[in-house]
Amino acid sequence: KVSDHLYHDYASHLPIIDYHCHLSPREIYEDKPYENITQMWLYGDHYKWRLMRANGVKEELITGQGTDYDKFMAYAFTMERAIGNPLYHWSHMELKNYFGITSSLTAQSAPDIWNETRKQCQDKKISPRTLIRQSRVEVLCTTDDPVDDLRYHKLLSEENFATKVFPTFRPDRAMNIRGLDYVDYLKQLSLVAEVPITSFANLMEALEQRMIYFISMGCKLCDHGMERVVYRKCDANKIEEIFQKVLMGKEEPTKEEAEIFQSAFLIAMGRLAKKYHVVMQLHFGVARNINTKMYQTLGADIGGDAIADAVSASELGTFLNALNETNELPKVILYSLNPADNAMIETVMGSFYDASARGKLAHGSAWWFNDHKIGMQQMMTSLANLGLLGNFIGMLTDSRSFLSYARHEYFRRILCDLIGTWVECGEFPQDEALLKQLIYHISYGNAKEYFDF
Repeated sequence: KVSDHLYHDYASHLPIIDYHCHLSPREIYEDKPYENITQMWLYGDHYKWRLMRANGVKEELITGQGTDYDKFMAYAFTMERAIGNPLYHWSHMELKNYFGITSSLTAQSAPDIWNETRKQCQDKKISPRTLIRQSRVEVLCTTDDPVDDLRYHKLLSEENFATKVFPTFRPDRAMNIRGLDYVDYLKQLSLVAEVPITSFANLMEALEQRMIYFISMGCKLCDHGMERVVYRKCDANKIEEIFQKVLMGKEEPTKEEAEIFQSAFLIAMGRLAKKYHVVMQLHFGVARNINTKMYQTLGADIGGDAIADAVSASELGTFLNALNETNELPKVILYSLNPADNAMIETVMGSFYDASARGKLAHGSAWWFNDHKIGMQQMMTSLANLGLLGNFIGMLTDSRSFLSYARHEYFRRILCDLIGTWVECGEFPQDEALLKQLIYHISYGNAKEYFDF
């Protein structure tokens, strides 16, 4: 009863701040209506693709040339066996929230659901902006490469679209010196930044110029993705030697050299984040493209990734300490794909708090393979046990689908269930003022304050 009260009376109506997503600013600006639900569900969602492959669906009906109707039917058939999977919950919440459909999605019900959703797409002209407005999204932050000209962010800003659409600075391609197109990418970066890149110092100068431009467009965050956080202390000469070897195309850098470069790169980016008051996000614990055959056929971000080994507390702590020693540690959000890292993250963060900001280091919302009921409960329980759950900055979509805002409802229900259970067990008082503030801040208010939106 307490959980029900907390959700319906305090959480359900709050606006959404989506501070990390992979939505397309171009799609938001162009606002083209969808023809059918497959376009919304299956055109770019690797969560669903993985599940369909697990059910033996042919690739033709996943990422291939199958018809939208046949792809939808294949997904509906998969749903019949998806008990306990968050996609089962999300899919039905999306049908309910955006189409008013409350029946279960099965192979038998799918034709009627297809027809009804298709009719609504045509009659209501359902589009990215209508879904954003209906979801009460106040701010959303896309994920953007430093070479992006941000034209659609600019157009949306000039248009005074009610939802603030801000870019996020994601320089992974500039960090990945083992990338096959690395030198070509540096040429692009040099051109847009108007900085000749002939040294590591030039590289960071170019990235600083682009960060300044991103900030002028409302950017509040940078983001970095890696398999693991490493810290390899090395002098400037060695870093320059590695960079020059790559720049001249002499030979592929070794794994050790790549780690040295990553360390220097992230330290430099941390300093820029501190200098310009940008929040630094670190996404780690992911093993990318482990299915080589699939990667060579379909490319990246198609469902061929996995949870990597747990990250070393010593290395993460040493990295943060290197910035902290020079008073250049920015606000940092830590996300690990490995749930075994939860307690480690809490204890490392707890070693670097100070009075410069409430919850200066933040444990990011349960990410990717963990954004299900158990994963969210475990992450929030760990934060509560070893830190301050009341400072948690809450949920994000991390999605390419405009229907994914149902995940915020999913998160808020799980949050209220967790806190309500603790209250009913006598572990926290049933104090209405305290509970209302907790739900408000975790669902919405903390993110607004943390990012200064």
